[in-house]
Amino acid sequence: MPHFQVALATLIPMFAAYVWHYWVGLVLLLAGIGAVLQGVVGYITKVSASRYPNRRQRQIQKKK
Repeated sequence: MPHFQVALATLIPMFAAYVWHYWVGLVLLLAGIGAVLQGVVGYITKVSASRYPNRRQRQIQKKK
């Protein structure tokens, strides 16, 4: 039996298999999106907090 027939005989059942683990990819996708959003929001709040201090931070700066 030639090599390509053996490979083909192995690949056909693999592609026809029932995919049950798609939820793992979905969980990883959501976790990745959440991590990116958390990083962006954290960066923006850190930068805007130093640029626009709130009342308590302004009072502390005035005392110094």
